[in-house]
Amino acid sequence: MSKPVLELVIAAPRGFCAGVDRAIRIVELAIEKHGAPVYVRHEIVHNKFVVDSLRAKGAVFVEELDEVPDDAPVVFSAHGVPKSVPKAAQDRGLSYLDATCPLVSKVHRQAERLVASGRHIVFIGHEGHPEVIGTFGQVPEGTMTLIEDVAHAEGFVPADPGNLAFLTQTTLSVDDTAAVVATLQRRFPAIEAPRGEDICYATSNRQAAVKAIASGVDAVLVIGAPNSSNSLRLVEVAEREGTRAALIQRATDLDWAFLDGVGALGITAGASAPELLVRELVDRLATRFEVIEREVETTRETIAFKLPRGLDAAA
Repeated sequence: MSKPVLELVIAAPRGFCAGVDRAIRIVELAIEKHGAPVYVRHEIVHNKFVVDSLRAKGAVFVEELDEVPDDAPVVFSAHGVPKSVPKAAQDRGLSYLDATCPLVSKVHRQAERLVASGRHIVFIGHEGHPEVIGTFGQVPEGTMTLIEDVAHAEGFVPADPGNLAFLTQTTLSVDDTAAVVATLQRRFPAIEAPRGEDICYATSNRQAAVKAIASGVDAVLVIGAPNSSNSLRLVEVAEREGTRAALIQRATDLDWAFLDGVGALGITAGASAPELLVRELVDRLATRFEVIEREVETTRETIAFKLPRGLDAAA
């Protein structure tokens, strides 16, 4: 019997962004330079496949610096860390590398400048996310307030309404964030906006690509980790376009029942998911379907970030 036909509409851009590429390369080069083990504080990026691959090369993942031996090198994750972390590493004499995404570091520097100018920062983000924790750790306690949604923005009562500024987590929903910002600007007309967009180019581009394919497919699969903010936002974007969507980490996680009645399937991957996992999913689908594949590209990404000093020569 012939296989049923399944049209795959694959979004582009998808998968790794420049910040993730850089962070992974930092860990790989640190292992080449120092030898295994190299310790990494927190998952370098939110993807189990990537973490397991680096672990196999000699990376040891820990949550806190006190788990790192005195003579071992340590890498800080792409999400960024509070200032207290590199200070603690310096106090212990640890050799460390900071793999914080440069676009996250840009938000950190803006936070410092705003607080230095006397502004209270309204930070739009998700409580408990490593990037939020890292950004709050750049400025003195009490100088920043977290706002998660429109309802929270409506209820926010600042001490000095005329002296506010806002910043955002880099991996948020573009549409959700716009609604929160609109609420803040309506309530506090003098609130200062960031210099340029805080939501990173990769997050915005991947959401736009999902919007472009969602209306032309019956369902969307997003490859990414359940703790990956940008991957979860891709699921939400597809659902808001009126399309069924699900998040899977690997092709083996696919529930075949999800494809019942699906003749056209959209596929994308979060910014921490390698292209290898997309191809793995396509190959698994081909075991049951006659796959017809096409890519829809909404923009082309050419951004690359420099490696830290000391590693660039080894690249």
